[in-house]
Amino acid sequence: MATRLPSLLCPPIGFAHRGARAHAPENTIESFLLARRLGATGLESDVWITADGVAVLDHDGVVGRRPRRRPIARFARADLPGHIPTLEQLYTECGTAFDLSLDVKDAAAIDAVLEVARRFNALDRLWLCHHELGVLAGWRSLDPTVRLVDSSRLAAIKEGPERRAARLAELGIDALNMRMPDWSGGLTTLVHRFGVLALGWDAQHERELDALLDMGIDGVYCDHVDRMTAALARITD
Repeated sequence: MATRLPSLLCPPIGFAHRGARAHAPENTIESFLLARRLGATGLESDVWITADGVAVLDHDGVVGRRPRRRPIARFARADLPGHIPTLEQLYTECGTAFDLSLDVKDAAAIDAVLEVARRFNALDRLWLCHHELGVLAGWRSLDPTVRLVDSSRLAAIKEGPERRAARLAELGIDALNMRMPDWSGGLTTLVHRFGVLALGWDAQHERELDALLDMGIDGVYCDHVDRMTAALARITD
């Protein structure tokens, strides 16, 4: 077995992707609670803003059936289906003793997200993900403690990973998040050299989780919380 490379976070964070979506309906309080019971140290979701300014958690950000689907931004919170939780509900039901990764699908949600996290004293464990560096960089001044995450793909980093990592460090962006096949031990080492954290998503199987953790990854995103927590346990035994 190859030597496991060191991560900057010890232990790495296990983010339950959309809650325990392999075990329960995704992005529901039921799913988030189950993920925590199964041992996830982090939760992940996508956040949108309603017409009346409420931050809510949903993947697609649309409501209704085709061809009458409409964006969440056109609905007041009270008019959304009951299974769509607010960020406030997540913290109320699940507490704050976990890291929370939010893909900010509607940048207009940022102020509401920070306001809720601030009320729950959860800013220091909040990870905000976006695919545009300019948008992320603009959020740095809003709070010095929140973690900012560049969500990208290796093929989309035209300037090369070394220049990207240097740019992230310069902008005060904390982490680079890429899909599992994009990472290698060399890339995690390179990113770490700039003090940037390495996060890997879509690691669903035991061999993928073990491979990422052996590369020195700082956090993994997985639908199968049982597999993820078992993989994390293997590196701490």
